[in-house]
This record gives sequence, structure tokens and C-alpha cells, in this order.
Amino acid sequence: MTTVIGVRFRNAGKIYYFSPGKLQIKAGQHVIVETARGIEYGYVVLGNRDVEDQKVVQPLKTVIRMATAEDDQTEAENKRKEKDAFQICLEKIKKHGLEMKLIDVEYTFDNNKILFYFTADGRIDFRELVKDLASVFRTRIELRQVGVRDETKIVGGVGICGRPLCCHTFLSEFIPVSIKMAKEQNLSLNPSKISGVCGRLMCCLKNEEETYEYLNSKMPSVGDLVTTDDGLKGEVHSTNVLRQTVKVRVTSDKDDIEIHEYKVEQLRFKPRRRKEKSQVQDAELKKLEALEKAEGRSKLDDN
Repeated sequence: MTTVIGVRFRNAGKIYYFSPGKLQIKAGQHVIVETARGIEYGYVVLGNRDVEDQKVVQPLKTVIRMATAEDDQTEAENKRKEKDAFQICLEKIKKHGLEMKLIDVEYTFDNNKILFYFTADGRIDFRELVKDLASVFRTRIELRQVGVRDETKIVGGVGICGRPLCCHTFLSEFIPVSIKMAKEQNLSLNPSKISGVCGRLMCCLKNEEETYEYLNSKMPSVGDLVTTDDGLKGEVHSTNVLRQTVKVRVTSDKDDIEIHEYKVEQLRFKPRRRKEKSQVQDAELKKLEALEKAEGRSKLDDN
């Protein structure tokens, strides 16, 4: 076992492990640590704890010190300078006529480097822009092109649920989301209904996926033939997954077709065979598949 602390460097960012050394560090405190980018100011989200050795990426760096009031002031000053750098970079982008959208600017704690995050439709030749920015700020300049999901995570916003976006508030890493999850939950396959602010499949499709898979495995499919506990045979008309009820189209003694509702426990049927890949071929799914392929992905997985 190895004693570590968990540190984040941006809101809802990835958690990195550091060795606390002889310090007793609690969640909510700030620390100064050394990273691949240089000296950084981080927020502690996990206090001293023991984790398994295989979960630690070696070499494990030790915390330099607890953040002081002076460090807090330096960090606040860097945040102020980031706003100024953002405006300057916007002017330089316009000057060079580059087709790129500036998303965020980040100073390293020691001011050794400034990182500019942007999105663009394709590759951008920003060599002249870097030279221009370096002449203004007189420090190392790094431009990073990010995707639309990363853009949304950085900028933030409000989802269709009315709550702040998951990726901006607590989701530290993007989880794989596929169109199969939407079909499993019987959601509309209209891209506008199952896409988030970023235009990709909503991350929250994953939240209830396991529950729906379990409940669906106990249910017959629409069109299946079933036998009821009162001896009638019929065809499944519709199902309610959450209530675990099934509406069955049966033929009465008078040869009239009626629809009766049963609990799933009242029916006998062949268990559903789960398919690894969805075979849905409706028009809405084809539109979504074409959209995903146009953006450079060969399958409907938003990884």
C-alpha cells in the first residue's frame, strides 16, 4: 500500500496522486506540487489515504509544500492575467485571420508557460501566432486543440435537465456512450433528443444503463408470443419497463381481440436474447450514423 493524496488542477478535472511525505493533508486544502508542466497550484480532493501500489503511476512525486497566503495571492493574480491574455489572443487570431475558436487560457503557477486551448474544424497552422504571442508575453507559449466535449467541459453550461453540466461539475473523465444505450432505454433516436450541449450523445445515458439492461432482461419484447397465468395466449402489444407490466393482445371467447395488462410474473415466454450490437435501421438512426461518420468516427460510439 502507498500513502497518497488526490489533487485536481481545474474544476472537475482528473485526479492526480501525489505523495504527502510527512504532511497530514486534508481535502479542501491547497498544495504546491511539481508536474510535467512545472510547478502547479492544486486543490486537494482526497486527503491522506492508502491505495494499492498498482493504482499509483510511478514515479510518485512528493508535495513541495502547503499553499501559503502568498501562493493564494499568486494564483489569484494568474487568474486575472488569464483574462487579459484571452483578449490579447483573440485580437492576434483575428489579425492572422485564423479559423479557430479560443476556448480558455491557463497560466502555469510559476508563469513558465501559458497554454491556449482552442477548437477548429481541421488542422491550423498557428506558427506565426505562437511567435506573435511569445513576443508579447515573453514566455513559453503552447496552443492545444481540443474537441467539442472538452470545450463544453471547460466552458460549462446548463443541460436540458436544468442542472449544470455533469462534465463541468463532477465528471472527471468522459465515459464511453453509445446509441445502444438510448435504444435500451426506449428513448427517441432523434439526435436532437439524445445529444447534449456539445452535440455528442449525452453522458447521462450511461447512468441508468445497467438498471435498464437488468429490467429488460426480465421482459418479453413487443411482438413476442406469451402465455398468461389464466391460460390465454397472445402477442405482446407494449411493455412498461419500470413498472414491469406487459400489455398483451389476446383473443376472447367471442373471437374479439382485447388488450389486457399483466405483471411480468404472470406470463410465460422465452427469455430475451441480448444482442451485442443494435440492429435498428430506422431513418432517425441512419441520420445519426451519417452525422457521426461525417465527424470522423466509423461507429456510433462516443468515446
